[in-house]
Amino acid sequence: MNLLPADTYIVKNATILNNESRLVLIKLYQPIIGSVAISLYFTLWSNLDASQIISAEYTHHSLMAEMRIKLEDILEAREKLEAIGLLKTYMKKGNINSYIYELYSPLEPSEFIDNPILATTLISNIGRPEYEKVLNIFKIPSIDLKDYKDVSISFSDTFEVTNALEVYDGNDVRKVKQVDLLVDENIDLNSLLALIPGEILNHRSITKETKSLIYKLAYIYNLDEGELSELIRNSVNEKKIIDKDLLRSNCHNYYTFEHQNTTPSLVYKKQPEYLRKKVGDGSRKSKQIYTFETTSPYDFITGKNKGIKPSKKDLLLVENLMVDYELPPGVVNVLIDYVLRINDNKLTRNFVLTIANQWKRSNIKTVEEAMNICKKENKNKAKTKTIKKEARPDWFDKKFEENVASSDDIAALEASLKDL
Repeated sequence: MNLLPADTYIVKNATILNNESRLVLIKLYQPIIGSVAISLYFTLWSNLDASQIISAEYTHHSLMAEMRIKLEDILEAREKLEAIGLLKTYMKKGNINSYIYELYSPLEPSEFIDNPILATTLISNIGRPEYEKVLNIFKIPSIDLKDYKDVSISFSDTFEVTNALEVYDGNDVRKVKQVDLLVDENIDLNSLLALIPGEILNHRSITKETKSLIYKLAYIYNLDEGELSELIRNSVNEKKIIDKDLLRSNCHNYYTFEHQNTTPSLVYKKQPEYLRKKVGDGSRKSKQIYTFETTSPYDFITGKNKGIKPSKKDLLLVENLMVDYELPPGVVNVLIDYVLRINDNKLTRNFVLTIANQWKRSNIKTVEEAMNICKKENKNKAKTKTIKKEARPDWFDKKFEENVASSDDIAALEASLKDL
């Protein structure tokens, strides 16, 4: 999908936005999606009219000028907003394409913290100490009310309700709207639930919300059907209904026990959809890109090791690349592949981190960008080798014949020295 500066857009507000929304976006969402994406959200918000419902029509050129960034940066920021549930995009094709950007509210702080994917990603990005500081911003201060009595009066004590009131259908009235986070469904939920008999779990009690939670927990903790079925069994209450809070706790405890009290590992994640190449042409390069994008670093290293699981040292290195150097999973795969090829199949930590630091400064986010920088580096190395070889003096690597002086030559030389 080619986005052009002349393409127009309008902003539609599908929710209710306020100052609390601003604080949540900055403190909870910005560490995950970055300042440019948040800036785009605020800019689109500012485009709304006085009623805060809809905007006039703008061009993307005006958006570029207002934000002072390139069009490709706007597209990347927009895709991040879409991926995390803050924006929906609609497009109508024409000589000049028209877009509708529909804004959605961020999650309430309590909902954000309860979301295992968002909470874990936030901890990974800012660290546990800073995460605790952020939580304190949204905590309600505790006040001891034991010596107080609730003296609030009821509605009926103050207002009189007549029988002539006409009930209004409020379906069209604006309200807070949020978009749920979509994740890859890596488990077969039907197969999973089939492992749990009806005597233990009431299958009819499983709501859409519960299913969404199960998929998210499977994604963030890298759980299979067998592991999840046991965890669900242990999270069913006396009414044969899944206790969602207990399920979250059981999954977290299981993971920390299995992984020696570490937070959920990022090495199992694949390249996010918004950073993947949109169209493949069937070429060898496209197939390579697809492999890098659809394989987790854990599986990629396992493949390179011919089926042997990665060592703890290698896994820590990969997590270092993803957390400290902010390299997406697909880019990490390219880096691993590149280093193994040029470094005699060894993942030397300092060597890998040197390259990672360069890629971070170059803002490498897609597999194709990573492959291109590797190709460019190889060309530079080949060119450097050629220049060094050409710069060698004529005598370099040449063998010269040894000319041994005769006895007559030595006598003539000694005679000439006596004359000096």
